[in-house]
Amino acid sequence: MSDRWMSVEEIAGYLGVSKDTIYGWITKREMPAHKVGRLWKFKSDEVDSWVRAGKASDEGNEHAVSDARAGKGAPRGGRNE
Repeated sequence: MSDRWMSVEEIAGYLGVSKDTIYGWITKREMPAHKVGRLWKFKSDEVDSWVRAGKASDEGNEHAVSDARAGKGAPRGGRNE
């Protein structure tokens, strides 16, 4: 377990998402982050717990993704396939 503080760039790389996604999660999904001056800092163990609790998942998109995989819904690209 690392007790070093991680930057936005580092936590984005750690989770495999963009910095914009991290900023969105801080404001909209209460991602555990700490403001140090003008910078956001993160503890990986706090973020890991937050992810395991399902806070990073797109609950509203769950059905849309499963419908798209099953071939349901409107065709993509406006073409009749």
